[in-house]
Amino acid sequence: MREQFAAPFQGKSLLNWIDYTPEEINVFLDLAFQVKAEAGRGETHTRFAGKTLALIFEKRSTRTRCAFETAFGEEGGHPVFLSTQDIQLGGKESVEDTARVLGRMFSAIQFRGFSQKHAELLARYSGVPVYNGLTDSFHPTQALADVMTLKETCGTLKGLHLAFAGDGRNNVARSLMLICAKLGVSFTVICPEALSPDAEIRAICAPFAKASGSRITVTDDIAQVKGADALYTDVWASMGEEAIKAERVKLLRPYQVNEDLLAKTGNDWCIFLHCLPAVKGEEVTFGVIEGNASRVWDQAENRKHTIKAIMLATI
Repeated sequence: MREQFAAPFQGKSLLNWIDYTPEEINVFLDLAFQVKAEAGRGETHTRFAGKTLALIFEKRSTRTRCAFETAFGEEGGHPVFLSTQDIQLGGKESVEDTARVLGRMFSAIQFRGFSQKHAELLARYSGVPVYNGLTDSFHPTQALADVMTLKETCGTLKGLHLAFAGDGRNNVARSLMLICAKLGVSFTVICPEALSPDAEIRAICAPFAKASGSRITVTDDIAQVKGADALYTDVWASMGEEAIKAERVKLLRPYQVNEDLLAKTGNDWCIFLHCLPAVKGEEVTFGVIEGNASRVWDQAENRKHTIKAIMLATI
């Protein structure tokens, strides 16, 4: 008999963290710690028995694909991988029509691609939960794994200081700003002015930060890492930006996370985070990512536990 599990947000999609309260985000975190503990004890469950998951991928993936497939499959569900070579999404068939078809065949849909609007259309027309596995605008499942790793290391979240050095406009920085603003984690984006987070995301985050006590700072001053409990970076050229990589490297070289920058935090306990894949020697030195401060492998593993928690809570 299939094991029953309470789904507190049954039928709800995760496109970003805007529509979730801090209390609701903490429910996901609690579930993530629960399923990680279950895995550590060697427990097996079948909470997705009889369920199916459509995995739409316009962009390549290691952690997101593996996390969704293993998290769903280990619970007895059947994940189906669909690349742009397999379906007509936005081509011969509209996103709306694809959503209507998939919603009648699958229990949930994961979308990893370029357009946030496509994720929103899938959620609007499918009638089943849709999970944003990454768009150009947001990467919410990554951000949940990031704060899980931070809490796992520090024991708490509220009052911590996370500093992000690099391209402040990208989906990871935007998602971190949003989830930190919700959870009371102060967030500093350190980047050249040309790569600052857009005004819209800063305006969205401002009232959440005020309510939680989070301080959101955007600066080009690398010295603002002082006091950080965690340093975070991402690749300097995201997927689709390979043609301008040389320009990005030149612009972002002063924002490399290296041993000197880690020391500038003034915290012996400061940890290093990276969403991966990393280009060692560019945005981060080999010594930092492979050093004692690095928690990137815990962070990568936590993608699976947080994604399983999200699906348990919504399916």
